[in-house]
Amino acid sequence: MKNILFVFMALLFIAGTGKFKKQKIIFFGDSITQAGVQPGGYIKRVDSMCNAEGQKENYEFIGAGIGGNKVYDLYLRMEDDVLAKIPDVVVIYVGVNDVWHKSSSGTGTDADKFAKFYQAIIKKLKDKQIKVLLCTPAVIGEKTDFSNSQDGDLNEYSKIIRSLAEKNGLTLIDLRKSFIEYNQKNNLQNKDRGILTTDRVHLNEKGNQLVADEMWKAVNGN
Repeated sequence: MKNILFVFMALLFIAGTGKFKKQKIIFFGDSITQAGVQPGGYIKRVDSMCNAEGQKENYEFIGAGIGGNKVYDLYLRMEDDVLAKIPDVVVIYVGVNDVWHKSSSGTGTDADKFAKFYQAIIKKLKDKQIKVLLCTPAVIGEKTDFSNSQDGDLNEYSKIIRSLAEKNGLTLIDLRKSFIEYNQKNNLQNKDRGILTTDRVHLNEKGNQLVADEMWKAVNGN
């Protein structure tokens, strides 16, 4: 009984001195996530929100974004950029380039391959007992009348991600839905950019804050 009490008190002491293990959260994605670690970026904002709520000692946030990446790029570099860092949680935010590059450079990702690579990433993470959160790609153009040229593909790939989240029992951060709802309320002039993005894709101040809000809500809830 004394030994059990000693261990319990030791654990309380370690917790009280802040020497417990932080939850390591890796945001895994493309240029949107790469910019997320810059001042004003969504990852920096998540960190600030965490600190403001007195949870600085509970979390460590790491960005693992590379510009131009598609789902298979994430799969190929996940050993070095994710698994080697031994995270507790990985937030996957990819899909824009898989759609966008189809028309811009002819190097996008077909829907069936997108689903297979995405599932392979999920499997590798789950095999390591890492919690996985999935994000739908937000926008390529902010017009609210669904006349952005990639709307159809973005909706299709978002459905794939929603399906993978349901199939694997994972938390979904539905940025596609959140951005559409925000633009419908705030983009009354049907602009293609300037509401949540600077260039139809990359986030402006309000876009970074919206993403940060959704990310922090999901991460803190897990």
